[in-house]
Amino acid sequence: MPQLNPSPWFIILLFSWVIFMVILPNKVMNHLFNNEPALKSTEKSKPDPWNWPWL
Repeated sequence: MPQLNPSPWFIILLFSWVIFMVILPNKVMNHLFNNEPALKSTEKSKPDPWNWPWL
C-alpha cells in the first residue's frame, strides 16, 4: 500500500506549500475585477417624501 510509505510525504508537503504560498496568491492578486467600485459622495441626499395617494 503506497500511502504507508512515508518517504515521499515531505516532498509532497513541501510542493503543496510552495503552490499555496507562491503560485496561488499571485494568481489571486493578478485577478482583474470587471466592476470597479465607485466613490460615494460624502453629502447626504435629502430623501423624497412618500406619496400617499389614498389619504
